[in-house]
Amino acid sequence: MTHQRYTGRVALVTGAGSGIGQATVLRLADEGANVVGCDIDPAGLDATGKLLAAEGLQAELLTADVTVQADVDRLAAALQGAPVDLLANVAGIMDYFLPVTDLDDAVWERVIAVNLTGPMRLSRAVIPAMRDAGGGAVVNVSSIGGLTGAVAGTAYTSAKHGLIGLTRSLAFLYGPDGVRTNAVCPGAVRTGISKTAFARSQWAYDRLEKSFATATRTAEPDEIAAVIAWLGSAEASNVNGAVLSADGGWTA
Repeated sequence: MTHQRYTGRVALVTGAGSGIGQATVLRLADEGANVVGCDIDPAGLDATGKLLAAEGLQAELLTADVTVQADVDRLAAALQGAPVDLLANVAGIMDYFLPVTDLDDAVWERVIAVNLTGPMRLSRAVIPAMRDAGGGAVVNVSSIGGLTGAVAGTAYTSAKHGLIGLTRSLAFLYGPDGVRTNAVCPGAVRTGISKTAFARSQWAYDRLEKSFATATRTAEPDEIAAVIAWLGSAEASNVNGAVLSADGGWTA
């Protein structure tokens, strides 16, 4: 591995204001990438900017909502026609552990929009230029909730399973054009997603909580950012359509 493996490359990272997205921006910038990071939270982006400055690093940080097509278009315009070498779809929210019988349309629609529709729209925006350039990489942050129904509510579980389906579809259809798409499935990570991770349905949470007994530990965001950076690099040139668990053995 070379420390500057992203020198001269362009990376677009969502969820850049906290957690895994923030750690990914910092790591990629440190490895030489020209990073565009976005988040819905201006205060979070300000915090990311301060962390970058403290390390003598730079990135373009934009306030944007990945569920709004106009914001996606604005992100694409910020690239000024430059092909993206790595799209890291990191932004995500939880669903309050709501089972389908307690789930309202507003939570369902928001969780699907952030966790699945947003990655689709961003992929749709950047893949044409990747194909024209001869290749690129998309890394989708799914979850062990995309592998099992035992760790989250109905909306989150559905969205993260769907994100794995999106990953495999892109991998198969655009792999021959040099565009690799892979998914990372973290377990427990120390992130800001806890804002939507408190239980609104106690009976469902009590049932789901039994599966938490096999969790090993809570990962730091940079541990997942390291996996994202590897998957987006030339070192993973033969990895396409993979669904990689990074859960400390939770699902072993």
